[in-house]
Amino acid sequence: MTDEMIVRPGAPADAPTILRLLDDAVVWLVARGRTGQWGTRPASADPRQVAQADEWATGDGLWLAVIGDRPVGALVVGSASAYVPAATEPELYVNLLITDRAYAGRRIGGRLLAHAADLARAQGVSLLRVDCYAGDDGALVRWYERQGFTATEKFTVERPGREPWPGQVLARRLT
Repeated sequence: MTDEMIVRPGAPADAPTILRLLDDAVVWLVARGRTGQWGTRPASADPRQVAQADEWATGDGLWLAVIGDRPVGALVVGSASAYVPAATEPELYVNLLITDRAYAGRRIGGRLLAHAADLARAQGVSLLRVDCYAGDDGALVRWYERQGFTATEKFTVERPGREPWPGQVLARRLT
């Protein structure tokens, strides 16, 4: 297996890859006591998340980071979710960014965000936005800020029977 990473378009057959990456991330987060972001249950056991993975895989916004023959990250771009404050100008929105923690330190997430910026520029769009979990110690928000994003609007997603989910929208201006 080579260490060279490529980014390729996703396909319907990649839905299980998205679920594997999400499941692995949940295990990693739970092991660190960080259950507020995605809970404790595997995404592959949640019919809603399985349907979301299928939707992403059959859409045209899925991109996978691959090292050798192993997908090590996923990026989904498109329109902002309904719970996010609307942009006041054309944008490209990062709906999902996830990486394989076994490959931590290889800048996979940063490289996928650079790919998203290239996609936005190719569409003539100068605004790239993303939202993320803003709870716990805010480490995820700070990670996006290190990638060139600026925190903008905070929001909360109410979840019946569960704690509300604190979110943060971040924006990056593209030149």
